[in-house]
Amino acid sequence: MNQIEKTLYIVRHGQTDLNKQGIVQGRGRDTDLNDEGRRQANQFFEAYKNVPFDKIYISELKRTQQSIQQFIDLGIPFEKLEGLDELAWGVHEGQPATPETKAAFLDLMRNWLDGNLDVKFDGGESPNEVKTRQLEALDIIMSHPEEKTVLVCMHGRALRLLMCILTEQPLTKMDTFPHQNLVLYKVAYNGSKFEIVEANNAKHLIND
Repeated sequence: MNQIEKTLYIVRHGQTDLNKQGIVQGRGRDTDLNDEGRRQANQFFEAYKNVPFDKIYISELKRTQQSIQQFIDLGIPFEKLEGLDELAWGVHEGQPATPETKAAFLDLMRNWLDGNLDVKFDGGESPNEVKTRQLEALDIIMSHPEEKTVLVCMHGRALRLLMCILTEQPLTKMDTFPHQNLVLYKVAYNGSKFEIVEANNAKHLIND
């Protein structure tokens, strides 16, 4: 990853019904955007359709492709990378929030912030496991020096972990990167390191 310059426009996918209901989706729930999510996708497209993207990278979950489909329709090449998938929450994916599940999530988050980054739910993934596949995805994205301006669409928790990787911070700092549906992180690579140019940018989502 040396001696190339690249700008990454990294967005979280648009809203789904499970997002709206506050239900965790994760890697195992291949949900569609809802009406609000499609509206957010259109707002993002209108704001950034003139950016000369060389390539688009998305996860293998359809909500990411639906979020940037209008850019694909312009003829911009795209590639699906499993490394960009959301963290798998295992047995808790798609389950309604109860006092018990909320307590389980709080306990898990506490473990992660304390540095216990191999802890995970049954059937789920740990932050360290997600980091391994994200590094593989990043190697692919950065192995194309001809792709100077790149659009990446991914997922909330995964985005937080990726930001830690790009800024060379421990994964315990994941919660210092706020996000919402279809918010933008613009990251520049100068040949040796990544720098966040715009963080949590939601200007394009402001209603007219």
